[in-house]
This record gives sequence, C-alpha cells and structure tokens, in this order.
Amino acid sequence: MPKKALELIFPQHLIKEPVVYQMSKRYEVVFNIRRAKVTTKTGEMVLELEGEESALNGAMEWLKTKGVKVEPITHDAVEG
Repeated sequence: MPKKALELIFPQHLIKEPVVYQMSKRYEVVFNIRRAKVTTKTGEMVLELEGEESALNGAMEWLKTKGVKVEPITHDAVEG
C-alpha cells in the first residue's frame, strides 16, 4: 500500500483535540506517529500514513479543512 510522510502543524485550538484519530476513523488510513512536540501554543508532528491513494489524499485534505498545516516530507527525513 502507498505511504506518505507528512509534517503536521496544529494551531492552538486543536492541540487537545483527537484530530489524527478522527482522521483515521473517517478515512481508511493507518497512521504511525514518528515524532511529536506539543506546547501550549502549537503542536508539531511527523506522521506516516498508509492506505489507498484516494484515502491518503482525502485524509490530507480533511486535515487542511480542520486547520492543520500539512507539508509532505521525503521518506529520508522520516528515517533520520
């Protein structure tokens, strides 16, 4: 199955919300949190998603509509 590595930046109003869980329930994707940092003002996460291409694209668009900044990253950056 295809995989995508993403850097997510969460605004303050979303840092206590289960956004990644909601995304995985809405779209048939499996997530692997590779790295995360949460402060009182923002959340940053490197996330690996696996699923069908349409589900991956839908999940990324859904995150954006929720207010999460979504940046694709190279797989090498995830491994480092």
